[in-house]
Amino acid sequence: MTKKKLKGLGTGDYIFVAICVIITIICVLPMIHLLAKSLSGADYLIKGKVTLWPRGFNLDAYKKVLGDAKYIRSFWWTAFLTLVGTLLSLTMTTLCAYPLIFDKLKGKGFINILITITMFFNAGTIPNYLLMKSLNLLDNPLVLLIPSCLSVFNMIIMRSFFYGIPDSLRESAELDGASFFTILLKIYVPLSKPVIATLALFYAVGRWNGYSDALMYVKNADYYPLQLLLYNVINNVSNIEVATQEGFSTPGLSETLKAAIVMFSTIPILCIYPWLQRYFIHGVTVGAVKE
Repeated sequence: MTKKKLKGLGTGDYIFVAICVIITIICVLPMIHLLAKSLSGADYLIKGKVTLWPRGFNLDAYKKVLGDAKYIRSFWWTAFLTLVGTLLSLTMTTLCAYPLIFDKLKGKGFINILITITMFFNAGTIPNYLLMKSLNLLDNPLVLLIPSCLSVFNMIIMRSFFYGIPDSLRESAELDGASFFTILLKIYVPLSKPVIATLALFYAVGRWNGYSDALMYVKNADYYPLQLLLYNVINNVSNIEVATQEGFSTPGLSETLKAAIVMFSTIPILCIYPWLQRYFIHGVTVGAVKE
């Protein structure tokens, strides 16, 4: 069967596979290079001898990162934000998308237009800052959860997926006396696992990699997510006093520690992909094309 399938491949298929392989290599090589730098000795980095394989193998950079309380605290705080934020976002997205599939919803067209407009127009940074200030959310951990709890794009994907579920299932449940939320929890949510898993991945990656909200609205270092901590570390390497405090006293050690911190903040979120990969393509394609 394998040989027959290979014979059935055309020139275009081979070109497509080759392009995918090239893109994969382009994406993977920087990660391999960073991993090699994080496991290499400072002397080899200064001499520029580290490419894709560690030189002078050691774990000193990781020992320093894992032994520093602020990195561990920031890691768990970011994990908490990712978990709670993803659950909150999925809940808000579902509750927003579900009513919009009902034709009998009054003002449905206007609501859809109003929601869609927010995808293209934004008040801007200063008005958003003033809004957070008036809501007493500045330097408040809730500012990292509430403002970004709903993505209109993701809501449209879920709404489109809901449209693909036969109306007969909902109508039969209504005839049996099922309530609005019972139909949602018993029919729509179980049938929407692919799109829920896909959106969970989108939200989780966004939460894990987010730092702009914390940069603008948070001053308390205890609430710094991991990416903001990484941002500050990399930007402060040029400051001799801060660099010495952080352990970046020599150029080679600076590069080793920066690479270790990047790997420390990247690997956990990469581990999520294998668990959700089987849902990813199905969730995006079905949710995107059925309207």
